[in-house]
Amino acid sequence: MGRLPRDPCDFSRRGGVPERQRGQACHLNGEIQVELSRIEYVGAGRGRGHTSRKVATRFRLVARAPFNLEATVRVLQRRPSNAVDVWDHGRYLRVLALPQGLALLEVEDFGTVDAPDIRFSVRTSKGAPPPRVAAGRALSKMLGLQIDPEPLQRRVEGERGLRDIAPALRGMRPPRFASLFEAFASVVPFQQLSLDAGVAILARLVGKFGRSLELDGRRFRAFPEAEAIAGARLARLRACGLSGRKAQTLRDLARAVNSGAVSEEQLSSMSTHEALGMLTKMPGIGPWSAALVLLRGLGRIDVFPPGDVGAMRGLRVVMHQDPHAPLDRVIERFGQHRGYLYFLALGGSLLSKGLIRTERV
Repeated sequence: MGRLPRDPCDFSRRGGVPERQRGQACHLNGEIQVELSRIEYVGAGRGRGHTSRKVATRFRLVARAPFNLEATVRVLQRRPSNAVDVWDHGRYLRVLALPQGLALLEVEDFGTVDAPDIRFSVRTSKGAPPPRVAAGRALSKMLGLQIDPEPLQRRVEGERGLRDIAPALRGMRPPRFASLFEAFASVVPFQQLSLDAGVAILARLVGKFGRSLELDGRRFRAFPEAEAIAGARLARLRACGLSGRKAQTLRDLARAVNSGAVSEEQLSSMSTHEALGMLTKMPGIGPWSAALVLLRGLGRIDVFPPGDVGAMRGLRVVMHQDPHAPLDRVIERFGQHRGYLYFLALGGSLLSKGLIRTERV
């Protein structure tokens, strides 16, 4: 992360790793603009139509059109049962561990896909001044707001088999997990398991090891931090549904992140090839896991996870292909954007379940 700009709400001059090193072909610089306004928060435990009003400061996230907040959050959370990344009546709710402590971030689009107006608020239990800069940076990264949507859209619209799904997922950005450890912990439990089985294990890890923040009578969950898992007994990790090997792997990775033996900054300074090589040398991390960590944890959309049966199956469905049709040529045609196909496959599955709306343009 580059030095803090002179204006703490202007990220347009932010430094960073050169494009060539990151392996990204379509990054934009982003910025945060501040706007004061009033927000209504729905009180927990009340019936429909009853609200508790709270006054808060709201900030604006600049998002280049098209941008689909709902589709982006849905592929970030993977399943609506996700207790950390919450989509709640048109709002994205997420608790993050920021320097000032736990904070609830609430994000909403007051515009449309073609004219997004993304606003966010930050709330803490102690009523401290909202850490807007740290929160804005985190959201910009997680929601893929620094990714230029135009090359992605051109790729999708140029692929005949994807033209049916292109309008519905227009503006979906490739999201990222909030931290490197969150990426590791969101990949290891899913190794050789179905998506739903992995989600269930991850939910138990969040419930047992994640901190929580209570506001207006509602409890919000934070993702477990590396320090919590690094000091956990293997038996407690196995009780969440992890195998002995995965429990050991996750704890080893937590200790590596906690000690600084591996860091997001370190991986970001490497080429994709170098980063993949480093990750696959870590215990319990093979080519599939390493690719997903880079794709979903560092935003390396030039990576498509090899041998991902679920992603390949989902891609064949949205492209109306036979169950065993080869997709190598499609992946190659996407070139530096091949990782976006992974999100298209997931987005298509969520769309078919009615979890992504299509009416707002």
